[in-house]
Amino acid sequence: MAADMRLPVIRKPVSLTSAFDRKDRKDLVVPGDVITSDTGFMRGHGTYMDEEKLTASVAGEVERVDKLICVKPLKTRFNGEVGDVVVGRITERRRSAEDELTMREYLQEGDLISAEVQSVFADGALLLHTRSLKYGKLGQGVLVQLSPSLVKRQKTHFHNLPCGASIILGNNGFVWLYPTPGHQEEEAGGFYTSLEPVSLSDREVISRLRNCLLALAAHKVLLYDTSVLYCYEFSQPHQVKDILKPEVMEEIVMLTQQKLMEQEG
Repeated sequence: MAADMRLPVIRKPVSLTSAFDRKDRKDLVVPGDVITSDTGFMRGHGTYMDEEKLTASVAGEVERVDKLICVKPLKTRFNGEVGDVVVGRITERRRSAEDELTMREYLQEGDLISAEVQSVFADGALLLHTRSLKYGKLGQGVLVQLSPSLVKRQKTHFHNLPCGASIILGNNGFVWLYPTPGHQEEEAGGFYTSLEPVSLSDREVISRLRNCLLALAAHKVLLYDTSVLYCYEFSQPHQVKDILKPEVMEEIVMLTQQKLMEQEG
């Protein structure tokens, strides 16, 4: 019978005090928490006034822009915007029979795809398109589902990481990890659908990235190419399966946060 035992170890001290000394620091609050009693601030989304005190109405992160204070929920339903990148699985078709027959030449129900939000309807429904080599059917890889609120909006959500794998950070919280294609067109992304077996080394890189994503998400760290890459680098001294151990997760995430703050200056 095998048992996994974790003994106390001396851990390298990591200081994040500089982050909390900054005026633009962000705090986590729950409903009912008093954010400030300073009457000089304006009330934003996710807040209300209670006995002249600005109070949180939702659980989330306090954001301050000049004199405006709002609370960004940590867990939110994805509300797409035009230009957003999404990753998902096809479940049904909603166009005409002619359109459906045409689309079936390329995509089938059950296929995983990356797409872009083309327009947003009044009821919140999204019209997606894959009319670019940047989007389309996804091949070999790993899908990770996270909170949409943790995915940082950037100019591009397709990244070929120097560790040998690529990532699509869907604004809807679905993240796709896959081996970086050896031969690809410029701006290539989800169109690459090779079903060739993935090498062991590539699988190890993808598995490490997957656990890094889960570690960052567990500590509510924004997900973008830089934060994921830093976390990957700091995870190297540990085996892939150990990254999700609480003490290892905390260590690599704190080191990641520290490096991100140093980068921001």
